[in-house]
Amino acid sequence: MEDQLPPEQASPEVCKRIQDSFDRQGLMAHLGARITHIAPGRVHIVLPSRPEVTQQHGYFHAGATSSIADSAGGYAAYTLFPEGAEVLTVEYKINLLAPAVGDRIEAVGTVLKPGRTLTVCQLEVFGVQGDGERKLVANGQQTLICLNRTER
Repeated sequence: MEDQLPPEQASPEVCKRIQDSFDRQGLMAHLGARITHIAPGRVHIVLPSRPEVTQQHGYFHAGATSSIADSAGGYAAYTLFPEGAEVLTVEYKINLLAPAVGDRIEAVGTVLKPGRTLTVCQLEVFGVQGDGERKLVANGQQTLICLNRTER
């Protein structure tokens, strides 16, 4: 389980490539999500709480939770892909472990097994209170594919 921020930071070129791609995602903009950390093989995405991302009981909606988890894992893999490649999710499975509550949720995608074609990532989502208290609310696993831009 993720207890501390990784000290490592991706290169400025990789950070720019990841952020530029993230900024083109309409869903992430619509949800109000933002990337907060980019390291080789690891990306953190935060989603602040607001009524538009909750379900009928006031918890973060599972769709919002799983969407930021999917993007965090995808961008974690993308940090290790060569220039000119693109990333697509092949599949992912997420377990919702507890109601997602807090001032924000934070998804952490971590590469477990990089590959030339397929990469496997671990997904974790934490409910975070203003004081920094964190609770694991979801975890999962994801497989991603590395595509050349000409293969789309």
